[in-house]
Amino acid sequence: MASHSTSTSPVSFQNNSVKSFPTSTTAKPLQTILIRFSFSLSSSKVAPLKSSSTTNYNQIVVDEEMDRIRRLQNGSDVRGVALEGEKGRSVDLTPPAVEAIAESFGEWVINGLEKERGRGVEDVKVSLGRDPRVSGGSLSVAVFAGLARAGCLVFDMGLATTPACFMSTILPPFSYDASIMMTASHLPYTRNGLKFFTKKGGLTSPKVEEICDKAARKYANRLAKVSTLLNTVPSRVDFMSIYAKYLRDIIKERVNHPIHYDTPLQGFQIIVNAGNGSGGFFTWDVLDKLGADTFGSLHLNPDGRFPNHIPNPEDETAIALTRKAVLENSADLGIVFDTDVDRSGVVDNRGNPINGDKLIALISAIVLREHPGTTIVTDARTSMALTRFITSRGGQHCLYRVGYRNVIDKGVQLNKDGIEAHVMMETTGHGALKENYFLDDGAYMVVKIIIEMVRMKIAGAEEGIGSLINDLDEPLESLELRMNIISEPRHAKAKGIEAIEAFRQYIQEGRLEGWELDSCGDCWVSDGCLVDSNDSPAAIDAYMYRAQVSDGEHGEHGWIQLRQSIHNPNIAVNMQSMIPGGCQSMAKVLRDKFLIANGIDKILDITQIDKFVRSGLAK
Repeated sequence: MASHSTSTSPVSFQNNSVKSFPTSTTAKPLQTILIRFSFSLSSSKVAPLKSSSTTNYNQIVVDEEMDRIRRLQNGSDVRGVALEGEKGRSVDLTPPAVEAIAESFGEWVINGLEKERGRGVEDVKVSLGRDPRVSGGSLSVAVFAGLARAGCLVFDMGLATTPACFMSTILPPFSYDASIMMTASHLPYTRNGLKFFTKKGGLTSPKVEEICDKAARKYANRLAKVSTLLNTVPSRVDFMSIYAKYLRDIIKERVNHPIHYDTPLQGFQIIVNAGNGSGGFFTWDVLDKLGADTFGSLHLNPDGRFPNHIPNPEDETAIALTRKAVLENSADLGIVFDTDVDRSGVVDNRGNPINGDKLIALISAIVLREHPGTTIVTDARTSMALTRFITSRGGQHCLYRVGYRNVIDKGVQLNKDGIEAHVMMETTGHGALKENYFLDDGAYMVVKIIIEMVRMKIAGAEEGIGSLINDLDEPLESLELRMNIISEPRHAKAKGIEAIEAFRQYIQEGRLEGWELDSCGDCWVSDGCLVDSNDSPAAIDAYMYRAQVSDGEHGEHGWIQLRQSIHNPNIAVNMQSMIPGGCQSMAKVLRDKFLIANGIDKILDITQIDKFVRSGLAK
C-alpha cells in the first residue's frame, strides 16, 4: 500500500521552489480542522418576499448566479479568472464556485460507481494535483472541501502534471477512483481551472456540462457559499516519483541498450525548458537518472507567475530560448513543455523547432514504423502537405474537429469500430497514443521521440531526429484571425452558432464562387476522412466548417475554416494557401461577400480581418 503523510498543523499550500516533489512519510493521526471562506450574501437570497416583482428579481439573481458557474465550462475543462489583474475581466473562479464544482464531481463519480457495480460504494478515493499557480493554495482547499462534502476520501498530490493525475487512477499501489488536476494550461497566471479524470480517461464536454449544471444549482441555492468542516486533513501522497519511474522504465525497456541498459541516455545532452511550470521533474527524475547530460536546461523551478515566458510549446519566446540553448551547448535535443505537461514540442540538434504539423509528422513517422497502415487522427487545421506525408508512408489521415478532447475521443471511437488508430494529435501539441491509455501526455510524447533518437544512434545514424521529417512540405501561407462575438456572455455561444451556420449555408448554396464545403457527416475535412462513420456521432461542443478554395488559374490552392472557440466568446478564422497572396484573397472574399453582405459584421467584430485585408500583406 502507498504510505500517506498527514500533519497536525494546517495544510501548507506554499509553492514548491526546489527540484523535488513532496515525499511520503509515516502516517500520523488525523486532526479535524475548520476551513472557512467568508463571502457576503445578497439579501434577496435570504428572505424572498411574496411580491411578484421581488420574486421575479430574486429569480433573475438566481439565474445570473447559475449562468456564472455554467460559463466556467470550457469544453472538457473548467477555466476562469482566479486573481484580479486582467483588464476587463473580473474574478469568477472563486473558492465557492470551485467547492460546488468539486462536490458535484465527487457525487458524479460516486453515482457512476454505484451504477457500474449495482450497489452502494464506500471509501471512494479522489486525488488532486496542481500546477504552481499562486491561486492554487486557496482553490485546492475548496476542492478538498467539495469532495469531502460529496463523501469522497481525498489525496493531495501537491505539485503535479495533468497526465500524472490520470495515471494516479491506473498505477498501483494508488489506483484512485478519480482525479482532478488544477491548471489553466498556458493561460496567464491570473487564470486557473480544473480537469477531470476517471479510470476511463478524461471527461467529455457533455459530462463536464452535466457536472457544472449541477454545481450551478448548488451554488445559486446555497445560503452559505462555503463553510465546510473537514474531519480529516487530506493525505499527502508522493505519486510523481512513481510516475517518473514509469517513464524511466519505458525508456530503458524499449531502448534495451546493449552496453548500459540502466543509463541508455548516457552520451546524450538534452535540454528541457519547463517554463517555470510543473515539467521540471522530467529533468531530474527522468533524464538525469537515465544518464543524460541536462546542462543548459531552462526555467525548471516552479513559479506560478511564469516570469520568463508563457509555458507553451507554441510560444515564440519559449522556442527561441530553447533553440539558443540547444545550439550553444551542441545538444542532441531540446524539449519545451507547457505548464501542466500535457503538451510538448521539441527542437532538433540543428536548432529546428518541431511543433504543430511538424510534431504530428514526427510522431506519425515513428509510429508508422511500428504500426504500418495505422490511422492518424488530427484536428482539421493541419495542412494538405501533412496528409501527403502520412499517406506516403502508408498511413491514413483522419481530420476531425478542433479540440484535443474531440480528437482523442474520435481515435477511441475508431478503434472501437475496428479501425486501427494509434495516434491522435492536435496542432497545439496535445497528443495521445493508443499504447498509453489514449492519454494526452506531453512527457510521454517526448519519451517516444527520445527512444527513437537513441535507437537511431545505436543503429549508426549520423543525422538527428529531425531527419525523419525532411520531406515534409510547409504551406506557403498560414494564418489565424479572430472575430469577437458582440453579445452578452450568456448569449455568445448561440450567436456564434448562428454566424457559423450562416457560413455553412452560404457555401452550400454556391454563393461563394470556387468555395466548396469539405463535408463528412457533421465534420468538415479533406478527402479520405473516416469521420463519424459510426451510427452515433459525438455531440458537438463547438461548431466549425472548413471550405476548400479553388480558381481557374491555380486549381485547388487552399482552405479556410470558421470555428467557434471552446474557451472564449469568439470565432477563429484559420486559413492556409499554397500560392502567394492566397490568404489575403480568401480573407477579402470572406469579408466582402459574406460578413458585410449578410450583416454578420453586426454580430461579429471583423476588425482583425479588415486590417489584414487592408494591409495588403500576406502573412
